[in-house]
Amino acid sequence: MTDTVNHPVTPPAAGFGADPRPGFSKALALAGQTLAAVRADQFDDATPCTEYNVRDLSNHLVSILRRVAAIGRGEAFFTVPNLAEDIADGAWAEAWDAAVREVEAVWSDPSMLGRPHQLPMGMMPGAIALVIYTTEFTLHTWDLATATGQTPAWDPSVLAPSLASMKRAVPADARTTAPFGAVVDVPADAPAIDQLVAWYGRRP
Repeated sequence: MTDTVNHPVTPPAAGFGADPRPGFSKALALAGQTLAAVRADQFDDATPCTEYNVRDLSNHLVSILRRVAAIGRGEAFFTVPNLAEDIADGAWAEAWDAAVREVEAVWSDPSMLGRPHQLPMGMMPGAIALVIYTTEFTLHTWDLATATGQTPAWDPSVLAPSLASMKRAVPADARTTAPFGAVVDVPADAPAIDQLVAWYGRRP
């Protein structure tokens, strides 16, 4: 699956308040914990993101994070490869931590949130970009956790705004191209993570 932000959907409302960075940081922390728990015997296993096995998805997660840093620096999104193939098998957690430090440094200035940044879908304020990527990382963390038998401690304060943003950005009746599949029906009282991935088109 290619990045969510490669697709021309309506920009979501921020949803995380004036500063989405705390929610973004929580999503990054959970993704990092999930990457660190991947076992060597799982690298070739399939994931719900059907383009990628566990190895590829782990490389892709690091690559997306590096792209967030590149966007913040004003660099072209696609200067960073889709897969971080420079990382040795099993070394994703270390590469992730390094990328997190880079992103935190680049996005530490609050003025970045109101400044326009070039995403593949167009120019957007930094606050909107971080909300999009918060959802991106949450979805891929679920993909990786599902593939590797993990049960992350999902944070409701991250999931609720992500789901609200997804519903606004990608309505159920306005999706014609990948990566958004048809909305999967789940009970109204389903866990928030199930509702989020189901809206994306995954089957929880």
